[in-house]
Amino acid sequence: MVREAFRSLAAMRLIDLKAGRRATVAEIDYGAMSPVIEHGVNTEQISIQQIYDVRRTMESRTAALAAMRRSDAEGEDILAHAHAMRTNIARPEVVMEHDLAFHVAIAAAAKNPVYSLIIGAFDGVTRQTWPIGWRSRTTDAEQHKMIDIHIQIAEAIVSGNPQTASALMATHFDVSVQALLTAGLA
Repeated sequence: MVREAFRSLAAMRLIDLKAGRRATVAEIDYGAMSPVIEHGVNTEQISIQQIYDVRRTMESRTAALAAMRRSDAEGEDILAHAHAMRTNIARPEVVMEHDLAFHVAIAAAAKNPVYSLIIGAFDGVTRQTWPIGWRSRTTDAEQHKMIDIHIQIAEAIVSGNPQTASALMATHFDVSVQALLTAGLA
C-alpha cells in the first residue's frame, strides 16, 4: 500500500524515487500541469486561441519583469537564443527549440517560479502549434520578421526597458495568433 502511494506520488512528480535511496520531495516543475493543458486542447475544452491569449498576458508581464530583474548572464542567454533563431533560420526545428528556450529563459529571469511553471506547462501545446505558425509565414521576410521581434524583445530586456519589452511581447503574440488563424487554427 505504501509502495503504491509512493509510485503515485512519483508519477505526479511530487516525490523522487531512486533505487536504494529514500523518497525525497521533488523540485517543482511544469510536468504535472502540461498534460492537463494538452488534455484540454485535445478534447476541445480549451482552444489554441485561449492558450495564446493567456500566454500573451503572462509573457508580456514576464518580459517586463525580466527587464527589471534579470542578471547579466540571464540577459545574455535570452539574447543568445534570439540570435540563434536567426542563425538557424534554415532549420525550423532548431529555431523552435531556441524559441521555446527563449520564452522559458524570460520566465526564469522574471524571478517568479509560478511564471516558469505555467509558461513551461505550455511546452507540449506549443510544440504542436509552432510548426503550423512557422509554415504559415510563407516568405523569408515573414520568417525574418518573426525572429527580429524576438531579438528586439531580448534587446529591450538586456537594456532594462520593461515597457518596450512588454509591448513587443504583446505584439509578438498578436502576430503569432494571426499566423495561427491564417493557418486555420482557432
